Order: sequence, then structure tokens, then C-alpha cells
Amino acid sequence: MKLLDCTLRDGGYYTNWDFSKEIVQTYLEAFNNLPAEYLEVGYRSNPMKGYLGEYFYCPVPVLQQMKSVSNKKLVIILNEKDVRAEHAKPLLEPILGLVDMVRIAIDPQNLLRAIGLAAEVKKLGFEVGFNVMYMSTWADQKDFLDAIPQAAGVADIFYMVDSFGGVYPQDVKDTVALVREKVDIPLGFHGHNNMELGLINTLTAIEEGCVMVDATITGMGRGAGNLKTELLLTVLNAQGKLDFDFNSLSKVVDAFTDLQNHYGWGTNLPYMVSGANSLPQKNVMEWVSKRYYSFNSIIRALDNESRGVDDNERLPVIDFSKEKKYSAALIVGGGPSAAEHTDAIDDYLMKHPDVVVIHASSRNATCFTKVPNDQYFCLVGNEGYRLESVFGDASKAKGLCILPPFPRKMGTYIPSKLKDRAFELKEVNFTDRLKDTHTSLAIETARELGVEKAYIVGYDGYAGKAMGSKEQELYSENEYLFTKAIESGLRLISLTATTYTQPESESVFAFI
Repeated sequence: MKLLDCTLRDGGYYTNWDFSKEIVQTYLEAFNNLPAEYLEVGYRSNPMKGYLGEYFYCPVPVLQQMKSVSNKKLVIILNEKDVRAEHAKPLLEPILGLVDMVRIAIDPQNLLRAIGLAAEVKKLGFEVGFNVMYMSTWADQKDFLDAIPQAAGVADIFYMVDSFGGVYPQDVKDTVALVREKVDIPLGFHGHNNMELGLINTLTAIEEGCVMVDATITGMGRGAGNLKTELLLTVLNAQGKLDFDFNSLSKVVDAFTDLQNHYGWGTNLPYMVSGANSLPQKNVMEWVSKRYYSFNSIIRALDNESRGVDDNERLPVIDFSKEKKYSAALIVGGGPSAAEHTDAIDDYLMKHPDVVVIHASSRNATCFTKVPNDQYFCLVGNEGYRLESVFGDASKAKGLCILPPFPRKMGTYIPSKLKDRAFELKEVNFTDRLKDTHTSLAIETARELGVEKAYIVGYDGYAGKAMGSKEQELYSENEYLFTKAIESGLRLISLTATTYTQPESESVFAFI
């Protein structure tokens, strides 16, 4: 049995395929003393839109540098959905002598097309691996099963990929038998760890005769991640099947643990639910990264997806033509400036009762309980729980609740005491994306109320603070939405200090 470590390739889903030179050097040097025969270091890809890091493209100089350090066989992977047979030579000929194996990520429905690509790869002299996804669905795909024998002669190894992280040891056994009925070809296994079955499934694959298995340091990989290389090595060492330098293993684990603390990969309840129901991890990975989606909301969405039903209940669509008209809106974010300057903001609102208050976040909602102004509360994901928490009793929130248009992809919690005051927007039309965020709801509400000017408070940005990936994403999202709001004709003016560049800036103190 041979081990392939694919940390840099699979882990790139968290880092956008950028890794520091220092961590790559540590990784390569450590593995020189560890019993993995292959290191899969990234993709070779045709040019794609948007920024993708160096290990998505693996330029020749990068591979040359890695080859000069590593004593292992280097592997790259092609994503079959983006690569055709005619691309094989221009993509791969420049890396002859640097890379030993080329693996191909394959949707089982496209197996025949992938075989054509593999034949071209084989002609160039590379070992060829088939990483065939969605193994839990293979038994129901007759055309795919009938095509498997044609992989003989072009694939050196045929991988079963547990894409959803939802198979059990018996499924591994059954799938091995299923493939062996069709073709005599060496088998491999790549397990995801949604239900923490990566280890037992991999050990089962080894027992069933799989000649190669995958793992990653600290389990770094898309979504819930993979079997941990350090766990598999430790188990095999305890079984007396191999020996290695634990100091080298510890050194590389420490390096990637720092990354894990930053990006937070690993399984959790939503990933477990997606794995158990064979649902794609892409949406879960996106939802988990959003701070405004609770696990309850995510799990409700996953449950509905597994049953093929629309998410969430229908609510009355708010008819803004029947609502009051206002001179301006005040959109309140969750930043500390709204609370720090609450006396001044309240003073301004007392003098301007014709300004409507729209809470994009409920974090600062209790700062505005004494003012006479009408108020709206935007609820996305778990914001209703926050509303209950800040007020203690949700009924103290005097105003209407606004939710995204139906159907909402994510379950939104509505406090029971506010159900009769909860409405959904008919549409969000000032932006072509990010239509279900707190800020987009607040902006659309202001626009629907007919105001031409919206003041904002509590959108502080992150001056003087290091932004993590979630903060960077939120900052970029808000900047984009502010830009689209201004383009739609809404004037935005921040009354508290902000690092956002799009709104105009004035001082609340100038108004009192």
C-alpha cells in the first residue's frame, strides 16, 4: 500500500491555492523523512477567471523548486470538467521530468470523455490516476458502470472518491467489489471526513486490497476535510506496519495547525448532516463561513435540500406603498461606534422623527428604544436569535421584521413573539448578487421606503485591526453593496467614523 499526501492540492480550497514559501519548504523537507511515496502539490489548469493561486496552476518554476527539495514523486491533478484531450500536451509537456503522476478528477457521468483525456496523458509518459467522484452514487449509474472496463490500459490506478463524506465501511467493501466485477485495475481510496469515518473507511480500503490511499496533514481539505495523514501514520505505526520520524511529522503538523486555527477546517454538525445525506459540500463550506448563518439555519436548509422541498415558510410580502414616507433612513450596523455615540445619535433622531431606523444588525438595537422613530429589523439566518438575546424579550423590539424574498436558500429564525410583524421583501433588485445579506436587506428596505438619502452608523470597518478571511469577505461585500446602492440613486452618508470608502462622511455631532 502506498500513501499519497494531497495537502497542498486539497487544502487549496481554503487558501485559494496560495501557501507561503516557508510552509511549503517545511512540508517538503518533513516528508523527505516520512513514508509517503507521492505528494500531490496542486492543479495544472487552463487560465480561469478570477484570482487563483500558484498551486492551482503549478507553473514550471514552482515545480522545479519543489523537485529540487523533495525526494518524493510529485503529482498534479487535472479537473476534467475544465480540461479536454487537446489540452493535455500544452499543459503537461512542460512539466515532463518534474511530475511523475497526473491524476484526473472525474464526474462519473463523464468517464468516457475522461478516458480520451487520459489516453493523451498516457502518451506523454506519465502515470495516470483516475479520481472518480461521488462513489456513493455509482451503483445507480448503469452507463458509468458499463464504461469502467474501458479505463483498463489508460489508468494505472482507479480511485474511489467519497465526495460527500458519507460512506460507511460496508460501502467501501461493496464499491471495491463493484469495480472488480468490471475491470482488473489497481484501486485507490480518497475519503472525506464529514462523519469522522475517514480513518475506518481508509483502513477498510487497505484491507480490501486498495494499493494507494490519500490523506492530508491536519485533514486540510475542502469542506470538512480529509483523513489526517498524521492519524493514519500513527495507526499504521502502532500496528507495526511502518516506522518513521515522529519529529518530522510533528514539525509539519505544527506548521499546518497554525493555518487550521486561521481557516477553521474540519467537520462540524452541518458537514455531518451533508455527509449523512450525500449532499455536496460546496454550499455548506460557503454557509459555514458566513457569520450570519446559524447551524440551525444550515441544517434546516440541508434537510429541505435532501427532501427536495423549497426552504422556509412564505410570509406576507410587505407593501411599501402603504407604509409611511420618510425624509431619510438611518441604517444601523453592528459596529461599536453606534453604541459609543448612542447619545448623539438618539439626540439626532429625537430632533428628526421623520427619519426611519433600519437595523441591518440587531447588535445595537437596544440603543434606540427611547426614540420615537419607526424602526425595521432585518432578519437573515440566526439574526432573530440575536434580537431575542439583546432585548431579553423579543416583543420589546418595536417595529417590523424584514426577511429576504421567498424562496430563501437559508432557514431564517423568526422569534415567535414577532411572527405577526414579520414580512418578506418582494425582491432585491439594486444588486445582482449578495441579495440575502443584512446590508442588502437594509438598503433595499430604504429604497422601497422611497428615501433618497440614507445615513449609516455602526459600519466602522476594521481600522487598525488585522482582518481575518471572514472579516475581509464581509468588508468586500459591504463595499460592493454600497457601490451598487449609490449607483441605484441612493445617497449614503456615514455619521460615524468608517474605513469604508464608498459612503460620504459627515459627523453626527454636526447635526446636534
